[in-house]
Amino acid sequence: MSRIGKKPIAIPKGVKIDVKPGSVEIQGPKGKLQQPLPPGIGFNLEGDQLTASTLRADPLLGKFHGLARSLVANAVRGVTEGFKKELDIVGVGYRAELKGKQVHFALGYSHPVVFDVPTGIDVTVDCGLTANWYILETLEGAN
Repeated sequence: MSRIGKKPIAIPKGVKIDVKPGSVEIQGPKGKLQQPLPPGIGFNLEGDQLTASTLRADPLLGKFHGLARSLVANAVRGVTEGFKKELDIVGVGYRAELKGKQVHFALGYSHPVVFDVPTGIDVTVDCGLTANWYILETLEGAN
């Protein structure tokens, strides 16, 4: 058993958990996710806490015990808060522009780097005084 796997996962209000053999379905205000589980790992829902457990006494399941708990905890966080990534670009002449569903980066190359924004992802460009801040944020807690 792993130390991380022993920690219970607190379920916030508004989140519905459906534990099935081999997977856990999490539904919240920002979307719905299904997390497959490694073989030999199960989950128990007790009130507002979700706990991971090994289904058989095998010392090799310890690494999967902690992994499964972390994956489900991240999915719970994703459907409640969403995932957010910030990119800080610092340099003379480095900048980014949002044009429709594309982000155009000027990163010192002879040509701009064009990044197509996937569906379900919101991108905002906020220019600071000394640097440009680029915030990539998902709406539904998807990958």
